[in-house]
Amino acid sequence: MNTTITQPDPLTGEDLVKKVRELGNLSKEEKARACGYYTVTKNGIERVNMMKFLNALIDAEGIELDSSPNGQGRGGRSASYRISVQSNGNLLIGSAYTKKMGLQPGDEFEITLGRKHIHLRQLDEEELDSDF
Repeated sequence: MNTTITQPDPLTGEDLVKKVRELGNLSKEEKARACGYYTVTKNGIERVNMMKFLNALIDAEGIELDSSPNGQGRGGRSASYRISVQSNGNLLIGSAYTKKMGLQPGDEFEITLGRKHIHLRQLDEEELDSDF
């Protein structure tokens, strides 16, 4: 005897946000399942689709993660906000970041080292003048 398991349509928009809030202290996997973000395999195993759930929740909240197309630039890689130490020991902060901050050649920064972080603080005109 073959039984067909029907899955509910996943919630979206305001319905999704409302349901997630109602579910309170459940784990995110349980919330995703309760909102319909799962599939059932041939063997009857349920698999929660967290990526679809989280993306639907982000969309429902109106959060814009993708850069909005503004006609500038020619595509290519986008800033990832992650860098690696290069083989020569340098850290390179790419032009995507400096352009986004409106930095110009010659802008100066103060470097402060922490245990596991580096802070860069842009110096203003008064601080630059007081050094001389």
